[in-house]
Amino acid sequence: MPTLEWIGKDKVINHHQEVPYRILDKKYTYNAESSENMIIHGDNLLALKSLLPKYEGLIDCIYIDPPYNTGEEKWIYNDNVNDPKIKKWLGQVVGNEGEDLSRHDKWLCMMYPRLKLLQKLLSKEGYIFISIQYNDEAANLRLICNEIFGTNNFIGELTWESTTQPINSGSARFNLQQKVEPILLYAKNKPTANRFILNQLDNGLKYPHDGIWGKCRFEIIEKSDAGGYSRPTMKFPILGQYPREGKRWQIGEETARELERLQKVEIVDGMVKKAIYPEDELDKQSYEPFWSHLSAKEAGTAQSGKALLNDIMGKAVGFDTVKPVELIKILLSHLKENALVLDSFAGSGTTAQAVMELNKNGGNRKFILIETMDYADTITAERVKRVINGYGKDDKAVAGIPGDFTYYELGQPLFKDDKNLNEEVGEGEIRKYVYYMETKKPIETNITDNRYYMGKNNDTAYYFYYEKDKPTTLNRDFLATVKTEATGYVIYADICALSKETLSANGIVFKKIPRDIKRL
Repeated sequence: MPTLEWIGKDKVINHHQEVPYRILDKKYTYNAESSENMIIHGDNLLALKSLLPKYEGLIDCIYIDPPYNTGEEKWIYNDNVNDPKIKKWLGQVVGNEGEDLSRHDKWLCMMYPRLKLLQKLLSKEGYIFISIQYNDEAANLRLICNEIFGTNNFIGELTWESTTQPINSGSARFNLQQKVEPILLYAKNKPTANRFILNQLDNGLKYPHDGIWGKCRFEIIEKSDAGGYSRPTMKFPILGQYPREGKRWQIGEETARELERLQKVEIVDGMVKKAIYPEDELDKQSYEPFWSHLSAKEAGTAQSGKALLNDIMGKAVGFDTVKPVELIKILLSHLKENALVLDSFAGSGTTAQAVMELNKNGGNRKFILIETMDYADTITAERVKRVINGYGKDDKAVAGIPGDFTYYELGQPLFKDDKNLNEEVGEGEIRKYVYYMETKKPIETNITDNRYYMGKNNDTAYYFYYEKDKPTTLNRDFLATVKTEATGYVIYADICALSKETLSANGIVFKKIPRDIKRL
């Protein structure tokens, strides 16, 4: 498989493993007492790492619209911007080579570890959509996605008609102008990925009756027994009933017994009839395809997305181009109605609005947005608030739609630079992390054991014997406080005073704090 090489790749290929795990600091919840929808403000590399303990392998759909790296954008990873954050990051991760990085090297260094974390978050049946432009990075993106997600998991390349307005000024009018933008589509695991949901077209088939298995239509299975149609072997009981006088069955006895077994024959109006359900005639049903090309008419344009954002905010907010809500809705509409959707380059929050609008027509989709820039609250979250509450005035007023979210900032790292636990994050956050790293499940909240108990999984009970101000010792006194019966025990403590024989006899695995705490 062809791979892409660039300056700094050897430094970032496993950098996602070195990113420190930070807790998420909840700031407020909007329009509900609690919400599973999330808006996170902070560097999206750190934020993605913070999502792993709870969401690894659980994200159904990822949509991202990363910087296109045209050389004109004022984003921190652009070589035209001497941002201290990227300089520091490149210096730490890439080293002296960072001084020689081109714009493209920097962009690839930025994207690679983020895509690695996104791949880990994606569910086994999940999909990722990535918007890009037809520039140098489009080909680069395809190569690194092949490397991270696998060439076998490439679904296809969609094209979106992002503009209908040509450039009619300056020398650019004489250049080749791009009308469409590509959207790369990968699956986490193509063989297990769900089929896309399609809108069914009217094929004239109706299912007006209530059958045993749901809506159905009934079909007469008798035909004339006269003359050349006479078949004595086609006269046998179905549901204890023979064909009417002068009639015979259209189906053989073996088929009839199978239909009886499946409960797909019923007596209706004194006649034995076959019940036909929609799933029985999929070949007769027509569906609107999931086309790889999305026109401006159906999906909107960058200009219409910008106009909508300005309408919602009541003013121009400075975004030159914005993904239209219609585009994201089309992509998400082909996935399951309870999908968990992640956008780690959230921008103005279009993805959240698309999720909420789709839910109006049925569904319980959830969103997680991550935005690095400082406008995460004033634009991203504010847009979502206004969509929930309604916006505009008089004849331009738009009614609100149901929705809610919780807003987070990136908190402190769980581990200090010296590898010890950062006690400032709180014991609760430490315990949640430790338990999830052991079980991949959330910590139990209904505790009937001692206060160090975290939960039970696969008949193993887990304890985190930790005190902020003093070392803890796993000894017989502590064992006397254990109430949960299990075949095995994992107990964290600072010191173990029990012999190997005692540990083995009681099915105990001792883990030393902090040495044996797993790192993401």
